[in-house]
Amino acid sequence: MNIHEYGKEHKKVIVLIHPSLVMWDYFEHVIPLLENDCHIIVPALPGYDQEKPCDDFTSVEKIAEELIGVFIKNKIDAIDVLYGCSMGGSIVLKMLSSQKILVKNAICDGGITPYNLPWIVTRLIAVRDFLMICIGKIGGLKLLEKVFSTDEYSEEDLKYIFNVLDFASYQTIWRTFESCNNYSMPRKMPAYQGKLEYWYGEKEEKYRAWDIKYVEKAFPHTEFIKLKNRGHASMAPLYPQEMAERLMALSDS
Repeated sequence: MNIHEYGKEHKKVIVLIHPSLVMWDYFEHVIPLLENDCHIIVPALPGYDQEKPCDDFTSVEKIAEELIGVFIKNKIDAIDVLYGCSMGGSIVLKMLSSQKILVKNAICDGGITPYNLPWIVTRLIAVRDFLMICIGKIGGLKLLEKVFSTDEYSEEDLKYIFNVLDFASYQTIWRTFESCNNYSMPRKMPAYQGKLEYWYGEKEEKYRAWDIKYVEKAFPHTEFIKLKNRGHASMAPLYPQEMAERLMALSDS
């Protein structure tokens, strides 16, 4: 796994984990706002790293474990802010559940939580999501525009997503949805001693209802933050200044 780092001379550590269907450069507008004050770590997750196109996405569990191993190997014994969006949020929650590294503050931005449904139902949901993305991958940009028919995505955004889909394998796409919907978590969640914020956009509130309910139960001291007039995964690309300010405020708390 490629790890991109900025501001390594600083003591304060902020880790940014990207969503699916994008690459690590999803944070390209946020990094310059933080690197003069913080040590920024951005993993390029397998399956979504154009520098390693032969690598496939593995699972939420394996990636969380691998990241923890990277931090321990590099003698990073504490993370001031661990941020993950959507798929990245799943990885954040899995890392918090293991408690193998000190995370002082965490942000799960529209993070996906495991379904508590019969096996066949979860697989049917994964198949539906997989086929929707494959339609965009096979059908080209015009068809992708219909699949993602929302005002949240500009034409430039759609071209970016299409570029990622062009090199991402079918194995990566399937494993992403199957794993994010079904990754394992402890039945009895160990108490998290740090601060956890769960962000969600006002426009995605009904789609995140299941996830919010899960996080409320698993991490009862979570602070839920509704972002007005926002959609899913919009903070880093559309509101980088606000995101950087929130990250810095949390790291100082």
